[in-house]
Amino acid sequence: MNSVISTANRVQDWMDTIRKNLDFLAPLLLRLYLVPVFWVAGRNKWDPFDPDSTLEPVIQWFGNPDWGLGLPFPAVMAFLAWAAEYIGAVLLALGLGVRWICLPLMLTMVVAVVTVHWDNGWQAVHDPLSPFPAANIDGAMDRLDMAKSILQEYGHYDWLTETGNFVISNNGIEWAATYFVMAVALFFLGGGRYVSVDYWLARKFRKTG
Repeated sequence: MNSVISTANRVQDWMDTIRKNLDFLAPLLLRLYLVPVFWVAGRNKWDPFDPDSTLEPVIQWFGNPDWGLGLPFPAVMAFLAWAAEYIGAVLLALGLGVRWICLPLMLTMVVAVVTVHWDNGWQAVHDPLSPFPAANIDGAMDRLDMAKSILQEYGHYDWLTETGNFVISNNGIEWAATYFVMAVALFFLGGGRYVSVDYWLARKFRKTG
């Protein structure tokens, strides 16, 4: 028994050493994962460097109560959502103001969950093996099977599925909730040591005695 405890302690010491020396990797990887997620989401709303791009369709979707979200102050809400995602992606990439930008990113994900995804349940993609399948999972799988059957009979199914299988999107809260959790983790972790502007700013301007 003592040998087991001794071995466990040595392994724990080794893991503590790794954590102490490489703890910057966790926030760095979280940031690098979220950067393209929010960059694409922001650019899909509005690309300020593209003269043909406009935020107007997003404003209309945010404000229309019939086919949109019916949100109050849709122009303000659309701009804030764009800014959180677009500017947030840049700040996360730089590791600048990470804790500050995580706050509007978390709020944006909460709004997305409540207004866009909530009624669809948990799953982003219909999956009967999920512990939280959507209420209409049976109908979704029937439609997927029918679509596959039609394509197998009348289409070039092998070519169509060469780069991946067909799925049915459920547009549930799964991905937005995941990004929310990652933003929460970054809020507490910060940008991390070495590979973030925040780290070097803190070394210069936030010295504590």
